[in-house]
Amino acid sequence: MSKRDRLQQIPLYQKAEQILKITMGLVEIVPKENEFLQETTVRFMMENAMIIPAKIAGACAIDLYDLKMENATLIRKAARDLYVQAGSLRYEEHVTDKDYISLLRNEIEEFRLLFVDWVENFDQWNYIKDNWGLFNPPGVSANDKDPDEDIPFDPDAFFKNMEDGEDDEEDDEE
Repeated sequence: MSKRDRLQQIPLYQKAEQILKITMGLVEIVPKENEFLQETTVRFMMENAMIIPAKIAGACAIDLYDLKMENATLIRKAARDLYVQAGSLRYEEHVTDKDYISLLRNEIEEFRLLFVDWVENFDQWNYIKDNWGLFNPPGVSANDKDPDEDIPFDPDAFFKNMEDGEDDEEDDEE
């Protein structure tokens, strides 16, 4: 099974794709001649609806907790913004068929519940310390000493060993 097939099996991703499709339908009922709505609300709604599945894919492609949490934060922001943007269309008199608005907002709420479960399954202890302090696991502070700092690393020796290893492989082939 390809990575794309595995991704499409994830309920959160499936819901994100539903949200994108509903958003595409919703923006179609916004009058094209209303430049303000087209250039602001519609544009931002589509951007947010596209960010959600893209960031889910990004988070699923990595194992590090801090990077997963960074993607999760962007997903949450996009979903919340989309929820508000859709709600703002309720007050536009030229937007007809306001059922799309409720449908989209309900889908985002269902997405939120799946999202909570998804984030709870992140492995908090597979991380690189975030020196900005935003995405460290509980009990780890940006001010903590980085345990990797104690690992001696001499790049010159590392690359010399790499070169020596290549010579050994060439000798083995002869």
